[in-house]
Amino acid sequence: MNGQVKAAIAEHAIAEYPRECCGLVVLVGAAEVYAPCRNIAATPAEHFVMAPEDYAAAEDRGAVVAVVHSHPGVAARPSMADKTMCEKSGIDKWVIVSLGVQGDGSVGVDDWCEFGPCGYVPPLIGREFSHGTLDCYTLVRDWYHIERGVELPDFERPDAWWDDGKSSLYLDNFEKAGFADMGQEAEPQTGDVLLMQIRSKNGVPNHAGIYLGDGVLLHHMYGRLSGRTVWGGMWAHSLRTVLRYKG
Repeated sequence: MNGQVKAAIAEHAIAEYPRECCGLVVLVGAAEVYAPCRNIAATPAEHFVMAPEDYAAAEDRGAVVAVVHSHPGVAARPSMADKTMCEKSGIDKWVIVSLGVQGDGSVGVDDWCEFGPCGYVPPLIGREFSHGTLDCYTLVRDWYHIERGVELPDFERPDAWWDDGKSSLYLDNFEKAGFADMGQEAEPQTGDVLLMQIRSKNGVPNHAGIYLGDGVLLHHMYGRLSGRTVWGGMWAHSLRTVLRYKG
């Protein structure tokens, strides 16, 4: 990146602080240009979701050569979610700019980082949560890919869809993914997906985990690392139905 592009990125990042900024570096003719985009994430201080129309507008200007976002108050080091999104994006360069409060009280750039696809696969245990990228359904998809060789379809998951008064993404999509609804009273079998309702204003299942057998659940809760837990107690109380893969 040339100095003009870096200056434009820094200006955007500082203007958005403490929100994460996001944008694209686009090749217009022979010159690289920074195209700032809107971060429409429900929690923009924690992660970014680039506005689709802004991405489309940038593509209309030229070829996208880099994805850019900021890390307010955090090191310029890719998170698990950053590396996962990078692998899926098909774009060879990702740029992170970190920001912090300087000695004079102003907000300024601390560091830069560039990285690209390297075959990264997040671990099933201990992965960081990022809704839509590394969440409970991502864990279900990845478990089925690793353990069963099954490629489950992905589906768009807007932030806070479970509180919008209308959406029921799990119940709307499980049949398309090859699952059958076995009902709330079914005895879980290894590989079953257990749908739970946890603080959903829509009154629908909004959390999923994989039953590993022997009373063990693998799942990924919001704000926590993914991991195993004993099936029972509050988890069993929140169960709404058992899904079994039929293919």
